[in-house]
Amino acid sequence: MQQLGDKVAAKELARRIGVPLIEDSQQLLTNLHIAKTEAARIGYPVMVKAAAGGGGRGMRVVRSEEQLEIEFDAAKREAKTAFGDDTVFLEKFIENPKHIEIQIIGDHEGNIVHLYERDCSVQRRFQKVVEIAPAISLQPFTKDKLYTYALRIAHECKYNNAGTVEFLVDKQENIYFIEVNPRVQVEHTITEEITGIDIVRTQILIAMGYPLHHKSIYIASQNDVQISGYAIQCRVTTEDPAENFKPDYGTLIAYRSAGGMGIRLDAGSAYPGAQISPFFDSLLVKVTSWGRTMRGASQRLHRALREFRVRGVKTNIDFLLNLLQEESFIQGHATVNFIQDNPQLLQLPRRAIAVQNYCCMQQKLLSMAIQM
Repeated sequence: MQQLGDKVAAKELARRIGVPLIEDSQQLLTNLHIAKTEAARIGYPVMVKAAAGGGGRGMRVVRSEEQLEIEFDAAKREAKTAFGDDTVFLEKFIENPKHIEIQIIGDHEGNIVHLYERDCSVQRRFQKVVEIAPAISLQPFTKDKLYTYALRIAHECKYNNAGTVEFLVDKQENIYFIEVNPRVQVEHTITEEITGIDIVRTQILIAMGYPLHHKSIYIASQNDVQISGYAIQCRVTTEDPAENFKPDYGTLIAYRSAGGMGIRLDAGSAYPGAQISPFFDSLLVKVTSWGRTMRGASQRLHRALREFRVRGVKTNIDFLLNLLQEESFIQGHATVNFIQDNPQLLQLPRRAIAVQNYCCMQQKLLSMAIQM
């Protein structure tokens, strides 16, 4: 945690062992003057990032010195509020990359394996919305490099238990290390689906002292980790995509989830009458699908999302339905700018417009009946 929980410390470790990095600030940014000097050395655009951050908090893209004057203090304030630490640093901003992460698991005996990769490129406000596993469009040699770098970092700090090493991959498939999340992540479900390995259970067994090769885990070597098919996870949130994913809140008047073969739900307290607060994360439920092909997994997930019924608050389900039918997404070509580059995804599909018109008609009829 000490070596990897802080992003600056993690980057120093990666630099020491030869893992490629995005050029970043080399001085502690205690004031705006130092930040301007470092930004000029790196070259705009740069990213202001919270050292103790995660989930997109305390992150700003800055394209000029004038913008840095505004965003520097704002990022520090957000970092202090979210993490209790206002330390920030600068990175060179990589235009339109893919966001790839490698799941790793290690034990107390120094055995470490990877569980392949996840493509988390579909994001809004630097937070992930849809994840797929495995990554589709990357070349095999690029994937091998990603596995090598992730394991190199894990071995260097004698990592044990579950964690994720995150990278950016540009259009030329150059690789840049960005951070390590020394914990189980929201999107671990798709890795579990394609590998058949229960990451949470394995994490608990390792914490109890079991090595990876124990009969309760049975991962004697990397060869014991195989993948099958494709998995997609969608985060159903109480947000309005048409309003820049503005969070919505209120009372859940109705809530019905879906199911079926190849569908997994990871839900919290979602039920009719539940109060959706504006003070917490807008995640309502994670919906994960598995299929033999990426198209099959996408179609299965699309069917499941159509069967959801959520009333009382706005959700991003219609946006997700559009996304799952987008051919470039199915082909694995999404990058971190995918949503803003495809504004048609934010338009209501015909099904939603029909439902909306039906609800308006019902309200008019009810109003007429009351007047009579």
